Amino acid sequence: MSGAAGLQAGRYDVAVLGAGAAGMMCAAVAGQGGARAVLIDHATRLAEKIRISGGGRCNFTNLQAGPANYLSANPHFCRSALARYTPQHFLELMRRHGIDWHEKHRGQLFCNDSAEDVIAMLRAECDAGHVRWQTGCSIDEIRREGDDYLLLTSLGLVRAGAVVVATGGLSIPKIGATDFGYRIARQFGLKIIETRPALVPLTFDGQAWQPFAPLAGVSLEVDISTGSGKSAGAFREDLLWTHRGLSGPAVLQISSFWRPGTPIRIDLFDGEDAAGWLLEQKAGSRKHLANLLAQRLPARLADAWCTAAGVDAACRCMTLPTRHCVGSGHR
Repeated sequence: MSGAAGLQAGRYDVAVLGAGAAGMMCAAVAGQGGARAVLIDHATRLAEKIRISGGGRCNFTNLQAGPANYLSANPHFCRSALARYTPQHFLELMRRHGIDWHEKHRGQLFCNDSAEDVIAMLRAECDAGHVRWQTGCSIDEIRREGDDYLLLTSLGLVRAGAVVVATGGLSIPKIGATDFGYRIARQFGLKIIETRPALVPLTFDGQAWQPFAPLAGVSLEVDISTGSGKSAGAFREDLLWTHRGLSGPAVLQISSFWRPGTPIRIDLFDGEDAAGWLLEQKAGSRKHLANLLAQRLPARLADAWCTAAGVDAACRCMTLPTRHCVGSGHR
């Protein structure tokens, strides 16, 4: 920790709970704006989610980030924040701290070296605002007393004029995620939208998925969609087969829109009708079916597709029964 580590007697203008990306940024801005701020986290290490994000290189922003990328019952909720602090503002902060980055895919930006660079940057920004730190500190109770909040912690009493709860959600319990923020919101009468899985892979019953498990590691870009009307979601992203189901950016994105019982549509043929394409090939191609499909799909997927359709992958296209072409579709 820095020289500002540890709780200090007296009153703070703001207590920020949760030393992740949002909490550190909030505390830094408050401190640099003149507020006496304290940042508290129950974990002993700062910003564990930053540390593991982007495969350890931190996918810290997207050049195309905008209100349309945020899901909310109130779609206008994020407009003000995103208008006042854009990806370019964060890039300027990265430049000031000498952190290099690269664009990986569709505007996604990653650190060239390590996610630790972003953690060090946010910590330095907090230090510049004279933010007090305390890790390894749990909150036992929060209560209102006059114009202040009293925080009963495992390391003593904290008094603050405002409290910011930046403890995150329930996504990764292994790195300390809890329902603390939801409990505090309910305590103070704030409306809670019931949680559900989002940004998650799709897993299938072990036996049902067994024929496809050998495809683990296969990846290709697809168009994926679900729902209709205002609840519709559609993306063009990479799809990844795993031992247990489907993952990759395409599935992680669509999972936020999917509802039980609603089909997910996956276009493997870049918008082209696979049945029509196969019929064209059948008319004149002497290639083996698996080799033909491998022109458009990863070879392992082409073989699995033939097996699932009950077709001999070694058969020549011109001998393929028409019913198999028409029944293939492109999803």
